[in-house]
Amino acid sequence: MATRQELQTKLEEILGGRHVYFQPPESTKMEYPAIVFSMKDRRITYADDTVYSMNNTYELIVIGRLPNDDLISKLLSLPYCTYERQYKSDNLYHDVLNLYF
Repeated sequence: MATRQELQTKLEEILGGRHVYFQPPESTKMEYPAIVFSMKDRRITYADDTVYSMNNTYELIVIGRLPNDDLISKLLSLPYCTYERQYKSDNLYHDVLNLYF
């Protein structure tokens, strides 16, 4: 199981910048494009009454002033990344993805 900091570094590499935020407080002033991510679930598999494997599921939200299909494609090329939906709020595009990391 990889750490949250390893995921942060990977997302910064893909974005090409440091605008990656883990569960930012409301007071954080974000610069766009940005990736906001948070822990969504923890998958635990048991075998012989013990933990066999544990995988974290993160929700990634890509936020930008314009639709960013290139960035979405790069994220979807990560193993176990799935696309959920897109919505527009406050004149910003939000693409929601799930990543098992």
